[in-house]
Amino acid sequence: MRWVSVIGVSLWATAAAAQGCGGSFGGFVSEMKAEARAMGYPAAVVDGFFDGVSQNQSVLASDRRQGIFQKDFIDFSQSLISQYRLQKGAENAQRYDAVFDSIEQSYGVPRGVLLAFWAFETDFGAFQGDINTRDALVTLAHDCRRPELFRPQVFAALELYRRGGMDPQGTTGAWAGEIGQVQMLPEDILENGVDADGDGRVDLKGSAPDALFSAARMLSGLGWRAGEPWLQEVVIPERLDWSETGIEQSKRVSDWARLGVKARSGALPNGGLSASLLLPMGHKGPAFLAYPNFNVYFEWNQSMVYVTTAAYFATRLSGAPIYDTRNPDPGLTGPEMQELQRKLQARGHDVGGIDGILGAGTRGAVQIEQKRLGLPADAWPTRALLERL
Repeated sequence: MRWVSVIGVSLWATAAAAQGCGGSFGGFVSEMKAEARAMGYPAAVVDGFFDGVSQNQSVLASDRRQGIFQKDFIDFSQSLISQYRLQKGAENAQRYDAVFDSIEQSYGVPRGVLLAFWAFETDFGAFQGDINTRDALVTLAHDCRRPELFRPQVFAALELYRRGGMDPQGTTGAWAGEIGQVQMLPEDILENGVDADGDGRVDLKGSAPDALFSAARMLSGLGWRAGEPWLQEVVIPERLDWSETGIEQSKRVSDWARLGVKARSGALPNGGLSASLLLPMGHKGPAFLAYPNFNVYFEWNQSMVYVTTAAYFATRLSGAPIYDTRNPDPGLTGPEMQELQRKLQARGHDVGGIDGILGAGTRGAVQIEQKRLGLPADAWPTRALLERL
């Protein structure tokens, strides 16, 4: 379920940046092969990698169909967090106890964080995807919706093949080209792959230690801060300036405490730590303080509802209680959200596309309009807002 993001500037990204997309699929593949040879890859390697490549229409259908992200936080989190995943998470925490201890010592990433990703991505390795990885990446690079994201991954996969770490005909994974138990893209594997079990190869499909160490190394490289929290459920006062909430704004923990924000369980961390007050379903719904480590999640997946759910599940796996759903105002349906996005766009707001998904752009626009109309500016779109617009 990982959304693609390009981390840093790589040889493959630089070489592919100026290239196009679309046209006949065969012609596109010929262009990529010529580019690979120009990059210095031997003809035998290039031919071996691209031989038999085909366009996968199911990949394109999956790329267009991501309606699960239209769910609100409560529905989304309850659909992903099951008793099975909680139980298997506890079992795997015990089974790989020494591995997790070593990971935290090396990279500072807690086991709960890795267990949550491992659960959501592949149910702890049980369902890793059966789509040919090379075909998926070339199909998405040829498609003109997001070629700048996927084209570099084709060349990263070519490099993996050159190193013996990928079989173009046999390597399978998710529809967007992710591989292994924690679903990493080829470029991420090249940059962060770890042979944790010492068998001489990085095996993210068959080796849980390799997969977990590699994921932790990646998160560390993205800025994970050892010893700090990432998300914490809080109790909020009835009255607050809701326009100061949201992931884009932050205060010191001590400032939130002075405003009446309290930990629902345990205690708030160091008062000097910065935090954002996150209200995924408005001021009447669940409430969390999101700390700097929470932002690292967006390098793994750019969906707010996925990130919040993954971060919350990591706290559950670390001993936090079930969140209080409280009593949020009903949200919008998918078509209603699209109608709202069209109205916001007509007012000059950048909502990032009419897709029915409550992303960061839509949330920011909603908060601005709520404040203008004298509504609680908590970034949660309701029918009342839709009618007022």
